[in-house]
Amino acid sequence: MNARSAGSAGEGQAAGQVTADVLVIGGGVIGLAVAWRAAQRGLSVALADPQPGRGASRAAAGMLTPVAEAAYAERELFELGMASLRSYPGFVAELEDLTGLEVGFRQDGTLAVAFSADDMAMLDEHALLRESFGAPVERLTGRECRRAEPLLGPGITGGLLTADDASVDPRLLAEALLAAGAKAGVAHLPHLAVFLRTRGGRACGAELADGTVVSCGQVVLAGGWASASLAGLPPEAAPPVRPVKGQVLRLRPAPAMRIAGQPPALIGRTVRGLVHGSPVYLVPREDGELVVGATQEEMGEDTTVTAGAVWQLLRDARALVPGITELELTEAIAGLRPGTPDNAPVLGPSALPGMALATGHFRGGVLLTPVTADLIAQFLHDGKLPPAAAAFTADRFTPRGRA
Repeated sequence: MNARSAGSAGEGQAAGQVTADVLVIGGGVIGLAVAWRAAQRGLSVALADPQPGRGASRAAAGMLTPVAEAAYAERELFELGMASLRSYPGFVAELEDLTGLEVGFRQDGTLAVAFSADDMAMLDEHALLRESFGAPVERLTGRECRRAEPLLGPGITGGLLTADDASVDPRLLAEALLAAGAKAGVAHLPHLAVFLRTRGGRACGAELADGTVVSCGQVVLAGGWASASLAGLPPEAAPPVRPVKGQVLRLRPAPAMRIAGQPPALIGRTVRGLVHGSPVYLVPREDGELVVGATQEEMGEDTTVTAGAVWQLLRDARALVPGITELELTEAIAGLRPGTPDNAPVLGPSALPGMALATGHFRGGVLLTPVTADLIAQFLHDGKLPPAAAAFTADRFTPRGRA
């Protein structure tokens, strides 16, 4: 079923009226996936975002590493990430088969390495935590790390190998999700939602920046860090999200390094490292691109790329893989992750009837895309929130929920 339009709400056209079963506000990978899955369940869906995939999703590196992130997560979040990782191969296969677009999915594992003895002690602590979650990792010596990745620097003292971790290109993923949604009947409204409409104490739609009025039975708020700033949103229903800045670099083989269209790959899998306590990661793409990141800064809405962050990321990445100095720096970008007080997402019903939440994914938005889309789509379809989402509802931030 398609969203119904009276008048028009398309690019360059006059504002009008749009009616749908569901309005998704926000077009990052989370919002796009929710819209697609909801449409597949027979709901008419409209998605409001002027530039889908251009926010935090565009800056993200696309690591799918629930085990590597386990040191920073509670048990429930780790299990949610593992469930999402297990669903990724089928999710990607369905998406690519439907659209004919590749999303850069690779399941080559993650090698976490240490630059000093102190760094290795920290990795050992992480390994113990992961093993307590039932997710063992393989401990490697420095020599074994270089055997796995020959271009690692000589200063590597040891590491941990997680074989099942994966990665995806979030930019390609967003393009494919947008195309899949269109095929399923999702109506893309290329304007910002500026005001939430309510009737009788229930969400009933939104007004867009071009004056379009969207009427719907259910609203999904998937606006990332800006979700709480939507005008008309009752304070008690606003998710507790904040922007957390992350600066990321993209490198490519220089023209002189490209031979017969086969760019040299410095590493064959994601490499995460600690360099004198400072974390850094390098994520390879099939075309030779290398994504290096990422800072974590509480700077409000600032998206300035700073010389200090670029220097720090290159310095630490070079300590792990010295060959990056020969690559071309093609992009430096800053994105804003949606953080919450416990760094876990906010999923399911809000305090405002008729409005569901799918935000606050912090560093795990790309990883949690498949599972979030399935959970929210089921809730929209039958009003029942699956048990996997129970630990992530908004009421956990209220006194009653904490109790």
